[in-house]
Amino acid sequence: MKNYLLLLSCCIFSLFAVAQTKSVKNSPPFTEATPESQGFSSERLARVDAMLQSAVADSDIPGAVMLIARNGKIVYWKAFGQADNQSKRALKRDDIFRIASQSKAITSTAVMMLWEQGKFQLDDPISKFIPEFKNPQVLKDFTYADTSWTTEPAKSEITIRHLLTHTSGLGYGIIDGDERFKMMYQKAGVTDLFTTENIPIGESVKKLAKLPLHHQPGEKYTYSEGLDVLGYLIEVVSGEPFDVFLRKHIFDPLGMADTWFYLPSEKASRLVTVQKPEAGKWVRYPVTFYDTDYPIKGAKRFFSGGAGLSSTAKDYATFLQMYLNGGELNGRRILSRTTVDAVLSNQVGDLFAWGGGDSGYGLAFGVLNEKGEAKGGNGSAGTFNWGGYFNTSYFADPQEKIIGIIMKQTQGTVSDETSSYMRQLIYQALDD
Repeated sequence: MKNYLLLLSCCIFSLFAVAQTKSVKNSPPFTEATPESQGFSSERLARVDAMLQSAVADSDIPGAVMLIARNGKIVYWKAFGQADNQSKRALKRDDIFRIASQSKAITSTAVMMLWEQGKFQLDDPISKFIPEFKNPQVLKDFTYADTSWTTEPAKSEITIRHLLTHTSGLGYGIIDGDERFKMMYQKAGVTDLFTTENIPIGESVKKLAKLPLHHQPGEKYTYSEGLDVLGYLIEVVSGEPFDVFLRKHIFDPLGMADTWFYLPSEKASRLVTVQKPEAGKWVRYPVTFYDTDYPIKGAKRFFSGGAGLSSTAKDYATFLQMYLNGGELNGRRILSRTTVDAVLSNQVGDLFAWGGGDSGYGLAFGVLNEKGEAKGGNGSAGTFNWGGYFNTSYFADPQEKIIGIIMKQTQGTVSDETSSYMRQLIYQALDD
């Protein structure tokens, strides 16, 4: 009898621990369809071809993959240019790109899955789960000569919501807009983005917890490493390694077979090279404070929730389609409809200066408002978007049921405007 009860309790726990569940809805996975069947004009979509062909021919970009979907149907999915100009490898539409900050929305989704299980409240202090963040301090004075500083106590603890919305006061080290924080993070040995070194995410997060904040928690929007902290929170709360949690509860259920922190060897040949312009040519980007080969070599232990994933245009569109479906795809419920509504609601008021007044910021994405919609070419109010460090970007429009993704891999100073024109050229092609 005791063994039976033990087995029963284990089964109940196992069911509770599964973050995604079966759904009464059964939205189909992506299939390809003609543009006209989904309200697009093929003739007008040819303007997208012209833009990307011109950008490659003019050496504004080495290559790009662009995908457009509507109503869960892919109506445009093409590759232009080269994946590696030195080897002259042609870019293919299923090639794999480092998506950098596009990782953030996936990490946020994992956080909300655990929130739905009642593991925490969004306004819980992060120190409840990662004690090193207890009693945070705000930077007061900084001495450049020796990188010493003084602090004052924060008025409140950093919450999980602060971390999701980039209002915690944490910074972003080497890419921070404030030189003082670049120096402090580097001196403390914080790993900012990705690495081939043998560093677990928890080790870097605990170093970060000892450093002062830009400002009082909740006071301002400061783009930060908060999603790396939340990646470690997922490990602490779920009891699973972060990469395993994402694989089991998001990637496998959604069929995102090409999305990884570190690529399996059989997928490595599909990784697109990061390139920069040099003397009129595109050349491989060198090793700087990071090695761009991190997804295929090194220790493969640092799972950056804010910047570490690589993926394909189709895989990421699949993830976005789950949101357009209200949290479900292919009969698997990732988030409830009401949770999706919260994720896509402005959480920061007027603090999101990046939007220029046209957008707010939710729990995972930038979100277009009515002012942004009225300007034209940006999508409907409620359209959500973001991008990545290596020149990838996306948007999804819940009203029009449209997804647009453009994937490139560049660094350095480039004269590329393809991401800026993406939405404009997609919306002009509507013919319904």
